[in-house]
Amino acid sequence: MCCPEDGRDDEADGDDKGGNGVEKPQEVGQPKVTHSAALVEDLTAQKTAALRVELANNHDIALAAVVHAMLLSVVYDYCSNVDSALQIRLTHEHIETSMKRRDACRAVAEFEGLRETWGDHIPGNPADLWEWCLQQNRDELLSLLAFAAAHSVNAVRKLHCYDRKGAFEHADQLGQALAVNMTKWFEPTGDSNFSHINRQSIEAVIREEKGDQAALAVKAAGKKLEAVGIAERMVVDSGWLPEPVRISIPAADTKRDDADFDEETPHPVAAE
Repeated sequence: MCCPEDGRDDEADGDDKGGNGVEKPQEVGQPKVTHSAALVEDLTAQKTAALRVELANNHDIALAAVVHAMLLSVVYDYCSNVDSALQIRLTHEHIETSMKRRDACRAVAEFEGLRETWGDHIPGNPADLWEWCLQQNRDELLSLLAFAAAHSVNAVRKLHCYDRKGAFEHADQLGQALAVNMTKWFEPTGDSNFSHINRQSIEAVIREEKGDQAALAVKAAGKKLEAVGIAERMVVDSGWLPEPVRISIPAADTKRDDADFDEETPHPVAAE
C-alpha cells in the first residue's frame, strides 16, 4: 500500500506498467492527462458521428447491430449490464394478461414455440450475443429481426386508450400487408365470444350474418345459454368474426380503391 509521503498516486496508468505488468515508479509531480466534461462530450460526439457514417455504409454490420439491440430487449428476461450503443429499445406488452382464455389462443401457443426454437440457438449469456450476431449470415439475421420485431406488435385496445388510434389503424395495415386470415387463428364459439355479449348483441350478430329469420330463432330462445348455442352453430364455417378481431380496411384505403375503380372503369361515350 502506498502512503501519501511516497510522492506517488494511489493508482498508476496502464502505460506506467512494464512488460511484466509491474508498475513503474512515477516521478514526483508527474502530470496526468485530464479532460473537462465539455471536452469529453465534444470528442465523443465526433466519435459518434464517425461511427454513424461507418455503420450507414456497412449494411451487414448495421443489420447485426440492430438485431443485437432488439434481442437484448426481448429475449433476456433479467437485468444485465450488457447494453447496445444503438438507442433502439423494444417495448412489448404481455398481451396474455388481457386474454380470458390464454391457453385456448392458437397464436400464443405458436409464438411460444418460436421463442423456444430461437432460445435453443441464441446465447444464454447476453455478453456473448454481440459476437454471435456478427457470426450469423444475412438470412439468419433477417429471421432474427422479424422474430424480435414481432414482440413489439400491439393491437390491444384497452379502455380509454384514445391516444393509440393511429397504432390500431397501422395494425390493420400490417395485417393486410401480411395477408393475415384471422379465421386461421380465431374461432367464434360460445366460450370465446357469444357468452361474453348480451342477448341483443347475439341477435344482432345473427341478423348481420344469417338474416332476420335466423335472428328470430335466437330471440325465441328461452335462456341466454340456449341463444349462445344457437349462435355458435349458425356461424360455424361461415367466416364470420367479431369486429375487434377482424383485420379492417382503413377508410383511406377504401376511398383509394373507389378512386382506382372509377379511373379504370370505362364510361359510356355519347354517340356523335
